[in-house]
Amino acid sequence: MTGKHIITGILGETVACNYLEKKGYIVIEKNWRYKHLEIDLIAKDGPILIFIEVKTRSSAVFGLPYESVNLRKQRRLDRAANIYIAKHNHEGEVRFDVLSILINKGEKPNIRHIKDAFWPEA
Repeated sequence: MTGKHIITGILGETVACNYLEKKGYIVIEKNWRYKHLEIDLIAKDGPILIFIEVKTRSSAVFGLPYESVNLRKQRRLDRAANIYIAKHNHEGEVRFDVLSILINKGEKPNIRHIKDAFWPEA
């Protein structure tokens, strides 16, 4: 049986893709994986390659979705992005965004797009 959090996550990623495409982004990868690492969405905004972490919650009781993108998650996303960049020989600008989505039943999703949400450590 699929858990509620899995369904919420899938719905959030669908909302995120629709949001990005309406803003003119081109989504090129969904749930890209390399071994134990994953990037929720990879998109292009003009020449910029964007690695996007999508966080979705059905309630803000335990905090807003973006608040869960901690340093550990940022490091994992950075490692995955470096692998993706190497595998695809990307040499241009990159950015790390967070899409924070709050989905309350019967309401329009509340989307917060945080561009340049973090910079990987050197």
